Amino acid sequence: MERPKIAVVDPNTLAVMGLRQMLQNVMPIMTVEAFGSFDDLLMHDPERFVHYFVAQSVVLEHRPFFLDRRHKTIVTTLSQNPQTQLSSFHSLCINQPEEDLVRDLLHLEQGAHAGGRNLPPMPKALAEKVLSDREIEVLSLVAQGMINKEIADQLNIGLTTVISHRKNIQEKLGMKSVSALTIYAVMHGYVDINHI
Repeated sequence: MERPKIAVVDPNTLAVMGLRQMLQNVMPIMTVEAFGSFDDLLMHDPERFVHYFVAQSVVLEHRPFFLDRRHKTIVTTLSQNPQTQLSSFHSLCINQPEEDLVRDLLHLEQGAHAGGRNLPPMPKALAEKVLSDREIEVLSLVAQGMINKEIADQLNIGLTTVISHRKNIQEKLGMKSVSALTIYAVMHGYVDINHI
């Protein structure tokens, strides 16, 4: 079975690359394709995409196309001010700190696809439980912003044990950053998005 596809459309190459990587982390079941222009998107069968993440300038130039597909269009904008965002669409401010952008992406995903609703099942390799119960507890607390000492106190374990669990989690998941670990924790239901 083919994975669902997301299109990122933005003339800014760096913005496209960064958003593409974040989307792959937030929704690992998806394939994310990047396009530098609307014409480029049109040449690649745009109807096969389940979502479009599109720069506001591109949406404004091709408004009729995206209005017809507004249920699957997310407008990327540089402003957090709702007055400057397009009212007919969901908007995502990409001009904010990484942890805030990740949180907003997770809110969008949870709002549209909570519990995997409207998505095909996760591939077996992604769905398998790879962490022990204790590692899941530690990961959950990391995602909630706790430092090693707080985690040790919360779980009544030693500080070196927490450090060991964190190292094992990072090795098993192949993820080093707290943002990536947080995304993993939310996507697997180990922590509620509202607790990060």
